[in-house]
Amino acid sequence: MKGKGLVLGVLVSGLSSAALAADVCEGFGPQTPRDIDQLDGSNQSVFPFAPPASEMNLCNIHFHKNAEHKARDFSVFAGDGEFGGYQCGISQSLTEAELKAPGGDVCGGVKPGDTIEVHWVHSSCDVSPGKGLGSCLSDACANPSLRVETQVFTVVNDADAMDFNSMDYDGHMVAGYHQAKMIPDETGAPVEFLGSTTGPSFTQQTCSPLQVTWSVRPQCAKVDINSLAKWCESNEFEEKKPHGVRQLVTDPRLLAPIR
Repeated sequence: MKGKGLVLGVLVSGLSSAALAADVCEGFGPQTPRDIDQLDGSNQSVFPFAPPASEMNLCNIHFHKNAEHKARDFSVFAGDGEFGGYQCGISQSLTEAELKAPGGDVCGGVKPGDTIEVHWVHSSCDVSPGKGLGSCLSDACANPSLRVETQVFTVVNDADAMDFNSMDYDGHMVAGYHQAKMIPDETGAPVEFLGSTTGPSFTQQTCSPLQVTWSVRPQCAKVDINSLAKWCESNEFEEKKPHGVRQLVTDPRLLAPIR
């Protein structure tokens, strides 16, 4: 919708003038992704934590190639490029069967042994799930509270691993809110902190203006590549392949303290 595009355009247009050619951008709120095992941060911008995901509308599901965040369980460095980031430690000790390539292309080149970071994006707006960040806004709700529930997976060829489609939306409603059918709850207590949107267009010099509450689970899980392939073939979010990563934000001036 035109209104959504206008709002996002206005937000992003301020980046070039505000993001100085310095070591870090200035005047922005806390940024994401981060090492969730490092709790320190000195960014002074404060905004309220978003409500629990159960009290918000799921508005988008997408995933990134490799983990954008870092934690003890996903700390194997995968490089500085668009699809750099971090891999799960368990990806280094998979069986031959788990690494067997399925027939055909999966999600634009995802292979067994790869790491992905999945984002379930939630909005305080009265919206329905759809494509991209624009689905989290509306003409009547241009400045929502946003929350991202996050899980990092190792992709394996194993029907006994988690089924990606069990974590999809498929019209699921709970207490009047659009919700995922399931989000993993056995991979450690989520680490909650204030941050921003992510993706390869942002760096420590070019920051995101959007305010997001993050809940990042600290342990990896395994997901079946065949179920991921099925999801990429058809989903209401029009997601066909992984997104790139934003490199880790490490400067304390760009991080909120984790309480």
